Amino acid sequence: MAVSLMKGQKVDLTKGNPGLSKLIIGLGWDVNQYDGGADFDLDAAAFLLDASGKVTSDADFVFYNNLKHASGSVEHTGDNLTGEGEGDDEVLKVDLSKVPANISKIDFTVTIYDAETRMQNFGQVSNAYIHVLDETNGVELLRFDLGEDFSVETAIVVGELYRHNGEWKFNAIGSGFAGGLYALGKNFGVNV
Repeated sequence: MAVSLMKGQKVDLTKGNPGLSKLIIGLGWDVNQYDGGADFDLDAAAFLLDASGKVTSDADFVFYNNLKHASGSVEHTGDNLTGEGEGDDEVLKVDLSKVPANISKIDFTVTIYDAETRMQNFGQVSNAYIHVLDETNGVELLRFDLGEDFSVETAIVVGELYRHNGEWKFNAIGSGFAGGLYALGKNFGVNV
């Protein structure tokens, strides 16, 4: 049975699952009633970070314009432009065995595309979640439901995988940013 996390909680992924290496990171959300005329285009991304919490190059940013990390450790399965339908809206695959040794953590984020122009923010989004599945058998290992804590934010660091004493853990972050993808990229050291 999956572990349900609260904001700030951490859980060990590999300690009790020594063979675990291939993960599916699914992110989903619904849009509240909205009369702005434009679709909500939410975008999931992953930042592969070194011990300083920064990318070592722009190639460590995996998103809709860079779908696969050079190491093969993180792959974005494609951009969902509307969030329509049931289940995960965007998915990233992670192979822990391929994560470069200099990468300490992988942060998973969601941003609203063109949020300022479209006058959109996460206050208009509900039922947002991230969950981690074992790719080999499809079993859900953990889930973090974000709740309704956001109002003006246009970007969220949802959670992160991180190394600790040779094991991989997951941290439920749920931290919002104003300024969208640009602010998030600057925070992680991407040249935007």
